[in-house]
Amino acid sequence: MSRTKIIPIPVLGKHAVNAYLLLGRRPVLVDAGTPGSGSLIRDRIAGHGVDPSDLALIVITHGHIDHFGSAAELHRLTGAPVAGHVADLEPFRTGRARMPYLPTGPMGRLMNRNRKLHVPADPFEPGVLIRGETGLADFGLDARIMPTPGHTAGSVSVLTGGGDLVAGDLVANSFMGLIPGKPANPPFHDDPLHNLASLRAMLALDPTKLHVGHGVPLDPERVRRWAEREQRRLTGRANRGRLRSRAMS
Repeated sequence: MSRTKIIPIPVLGKHAVNAYLLLGRRPVLVDAGTPGSGSLIRDRIAGHGVDPSDLALIVITHGHIDHFGSAAELHRLTGAPVAGHVADLEPFRTGRARMPYLPTGPMGRLMNRNRKLHVPADPFEPGVLIRGETGLADFGLDARIMPTPGHTAGSVSVLTGGGDLVAGDLVANSFMGLIPGKPANPPFHDDPLHNLASLRAMLALDPTKLHVGHGVPLDPERVRRWAEREQRRLTGRANRGRLRSRAMS
C-alpha cells in the first residue's frame, strides 16, 4: 500500500484548530472541526483535488466540540461513516462534551469562560465503533487507530505505516499554536497523567512527526524532552494533591 500523505485542513486561523486529510488508496478525514464548519472542511478537501464523496471514513479523535463539532454535517455532506471510540459515546450522542472542562493552565481557564465553547454540536451515532487498536486497510489507508486515553476517556490517534502520528490533543503547540513548534498541553485534559502516559507510549513507537489538533507538526525529540519535564511537574502536583482529573471510564 502506498505511503500515506498527511494534509492539514485548517478550521480556525492558520493552525488554531486543525482537521487532517489522509491520502492513501482512498482518502480518510481525521476530525471534524467546530460546529458549522462542515462546508468549509468539504470545500478545503475538494481544493486538494479530492472529491469529498470519495471519503472512506471520518475518524474523530475525541469528544470535544472543536474535534467532533461538524461530524454529523460532514457525514450528511459526504456519506462517509464516522468512527469514534466507545468511551466517548456520551458526547457524540448528546452533542456536548463532558462537564466541567478541567483546564490545564491559564489558557484553559480563559477559554472556559468563552460561551462558544459550551454550545452544543449536532449529535451523531458512530457507524464504526472503536474499542481497541484498529487497522484502516479496509478503508484504503496504511494506518491504524490507536486508543490514547487521558485527554478524554475515548481519545484516539492515527499512526500511519510511514510513522506519522495524527495525535489529536495528546499534545499541542504552545498557546493554541501561537508559538509554533513548542510542545505544550492543550487547554484541557480529563486526566493529565493518563494522557501523558498515552503520549509517552506513542513516542515509544518512534513516530516521525506529531500532527496535532492545535498548531504545526511537532518534532518527536522535542516532545520527548517536554514530556520528561511534564512528568516531573505533574507528579509533583499529584503528590501535593493539586492535580484535578476525571476518572477514565
